[in-house]
Amino acid sequence: MTRANDVAVGIVGLGGIGNHHATKLTERGANLVGGMDIDADVRRRFHEEFGVRAYEDETELYEECDAVLVTTPNRFHEEYAVSALEAGLGVLLEKPLAHTLGSAERIAAAARDAEGFCMVGFNNRFAEPVQVIKGYQEEGRFGETTHVEANYVRRRGVPGRGSWFTSGDVAGGGALIDIGVHAVDLALYFLDHPEVIEVSGETRSEFGGRDDYAYLHMWGDDDGPDGFDVEDSASAFIRDADGNTVSLEVAWATNRPTNDEFVIWGTEAGATFDRGSDELAIHEASALDGGRHHFSDAEVETREGDSHAAEQATFLDAVAAGEAPAINTIEEGLSVQRVIDAIYRSSERGEAVRLD
Repeated sequence: MTRANDVAVGIVGLGGIGNHHATKLTERGANLVGGMDIDADVRRRFHEEFGVRAYEDETELYEECDAVLVTTPNRFHEEYAVSALEAGLGVLLEKPLAHTLGSAERIAAAARDAEGFCMVGFNNRFAEPVQVIKGYQEEGRFGETTHVEANYVRRRGVPGRGSWFTSGDVAGGGALIDIGVHAVDLALYFLDHPEVIEVSGETRSEFGGRDDYAYLHMWGDDDGPDGFDVEDSASAFIRDADGNTVSLEVAWATNRPTNDEFVIWGTEAGATFDRGSDELAIHEASALDGGRHHFSDAEVETREGDSHAAEQATFLDAVAAGEAPAINTIEEGLSVQRVIDAIYRSSERGEAVRLD
């Protein structure tokens, strides 16, 4: 049987997240064989840093690989993921699945017909506290999970205006499709990826398009408001076929404190998980010998982990075994994309959108 670290893996898209993945791969001793990017300077820097060949054409890279990580801007996910699947490779595709629902559906169709598989890069699922919560859910400690509060809110955190992140044509949207996909995915993960039947949402563009947008730090260069044509916040309410719900708050910028909390409501217990700090608290109530009391454990300690490294390990293990992983599946990624699309449509129409 092939060992995970013997899997020949390449990276398509050698920007920030591509380099991050390359670093994690080399740290674990994985068999990184090359990269691909259309930018010659980016290829040169990648070759100098990681000592492997950087290609201008993806087909040349695919000939050297068993698997690829696709980390391009969203608009190009379909092009490279589909071609890699058609080449018989295992694919780890960074979130979101695509920039539009139609593109996501075409990727999913290609994955269903492929010899390889496509795993979607929702790395937050691999955080240690998230796995603790899932373990408690599976053993029944929470009873039935009925609602999730999902927050991914920055006080000021618009990516570089003028970058592909702030271009609707390339990214497919703004804060919602960038960081909101993580919040939606985690919420649906805690609900065991149910059938979503109704979504009501509102997106806003209140800060990124302003000349006087005030911030302390910005990732990337700031080209000003002319480089910003997407939303910077969104709120939504999501209902599944069993009546379970998700309340969502997402923002690159807003006049409120940063909030990365996910709150899980269960019939027997609940939990609060702070995605930013990895702090986890379990909330329960008991009646023992007539003594009714609340129990909140805010000291649930988990080992330090690296969610991207754990995600890569799961991916490479699956490629080595020749079996698609049971987590971060293409169908789950498509479900998240449908919810994101429904939030945008709900905001445009000013009414709830049915998905059934």
